[in-house]
Amino acid sequence: MRSIANCFCLSKANKAPGFEEHAILASETNFNVNEVEALYILFEQLSSSIVDDGQIHKEEFLLALFNCSSKKNILAERLFELFDLKRNGVIEFGEFVRSLNIFHPDAPEADKIAFAFRLYDLRHTGYIEREELKEMVLATLHESELSLSNDDIEAIVDKTLQEADLKGDGKIDPEEWKELVAKYPSLIKNMTLPYLREITLAFPSFVMETEVPDSELVC
Repeated sequence: MRSIANCFCLSKANKAPGFEEHAILASETNFNVNEVEALYILFEQLSSSIVDDGQIHKEEFLLALFNCSSKKNILAERLFELFDLKRNGVIEFGEFVRSLNIFHPDAPEADKIAFAFRLYDLRHTGYIEREELKEMVLATLHESELSLSNDDIEAIVDKTLQEADLKGDGKIDPEEWKELVAKYPSLIKNMTLPYLREITLAFPSFVMETEVPDSELVC
């Protein structure tokens, strides 16, 4: 009996920092318990790819998403900040599951719109300002391996801001962002990853596609 108790204590001690019960995470997200278990296996792989401490560090996150651990990538770094809900420099398992839930096909569209807004709000001001918009356009072009002249980029930024900035104050607030997304739903198409609906224990790898084919998009 004592050996069984010791094994139980050892199992509890080996749980990663910030570990949360799978049933609780399933009750709070669109994932079922089996899917949460599959995500935990994936999480263990990612959290041990560079530093084996049961937490995903920025370098591990960048390596998983964009195959880069040191190269500066605004989009990847911003995503890491948003996944790091506790803002302690690492992603714990509960944060990983709750953040991925935003990308689930069954997640509310309002949550996807809000997350995308925060993604663009690089300076945490509650607004998307012109420079932030330009930085994200440049990052998107870079990830898509597209090249445009500076004049073309400025034109895209100006046109977007002109159309979205309904109040004419030079920035986009959350309500204006909602209006823009309603007009151009493709702005949040990357916020839905169809394969999250069918996660199994054989879930292969975590690859954040920069483009989701419209034929696979589930809204």
